[in-house]
Amino acid sequence: MDAVVRRIAETVLYEGHVLWPYRRSALKNRERWTFGRLYPEAHRAEGDASALQMEALLEANGPARLRVIVRFLPIVTRQAMVNGQPVDALEVGGRRYVTWDETTEREIAMAPFLAGGAPAGRRFRVPAGRDQEDVLDRRRIPAGTLVRTWQELHGNVEARTEPVADGLFRLVVRVSNTTPWSDGGEDRLLASTFLSTHLVAAAEDGSFVSLQDPPEALRHAAVSCQNVNTWPVLVGDPDDRSTLLAAPIVLYDHPQIAPESPGDFFDATEIDQMLVLNVLALTDEERREMAASDPRARAIAERCAALSVDEFMRLHGAIRDPRPLEEG
Repeated sequence: MDAVVRRIAETVLYEGHVLWPYRRSALKNRERWTFGRLYPEAHRAEGDASALQMEALLEANGPARLRVIVRFLPIVTRQAMVNGQPVDALEVGGRRYVTWDETTEREIAMAPFLAGGAPAGRRFRVPAGRDQEDVLDRRRIPAGTLVRTWQELHGNVEARTEPVADGLFRLVVRVSNTTPWSDGGEDRLLASTFLSTHLVAAAEDGSFVSLQDPPEALRHAAVSCQNVNTWPVLVGDPDDRSTLLAAPIVLYDHPQIAPESPGDFFDATEIDQMLVLNVLALTDEERREMAASDPRARAIAERCAALSVDEFMRLHGAIRDPRPLEEG
């Protein structure tokens, strides 16, 4: 995955990760707002998906080689501890540490397979785990610990190609959450869920067809593609059709991040300048809570505080690709 594709995929991965005002106490952050949730198959609730399916068209006159990568965020529970006892928060050296949830990135790569060849598949397992981080005081003596735990996850990826016409195939990829599940409450359900699930498909010696703006000759075949809980678009260099990003949000072909953007705010449709101003307007106590809530939220606070005047003014707006107004 090249750098351009990865940057777009990272933005999709963390869309809705933590919302303004980026603090645990905010009502909107009492639950995750990430899109692309795949719940365990055994969890039956209206509107809660356990699988996604992507279908796309691939032009290939020879044995095109395909690669599929599935990416998602599992929940990691972070518990603050003092003297071996769980606490809601602890303060050490003027810095606060709170009990809350984090996430960690998971990437599942399938073995390469050929268009027109045998179906491919991979069952995967993310083992449960636990780690412990000592929180040290100014004397470098442990004053508390942060214990992070995560549940075991199971999933399945299946991919196949179907001939549509000479030199044209339909690529079908299905991703499902097969994690064992029995009702254990909302928190445990979320810990067994894939968040922000999306996939990247890349072709060697083949080119994907835009489903948003297909050639007229392929329009019927494009319309017949059935995409469930995902939205595939071309991604990467605008002249390159070798890579697709199937995202849980609606994008256009070859999406780009504005070069003026100082970094991710977890809402790619927001106005960076407005969010920077909002962060800078927080009280000292609000910024402390923001920093304590999530490592990525802390990075936002630090990045906003470090912006120069010139960097901030570049967020005011830009005009690209100006075109004359049509008369009449």
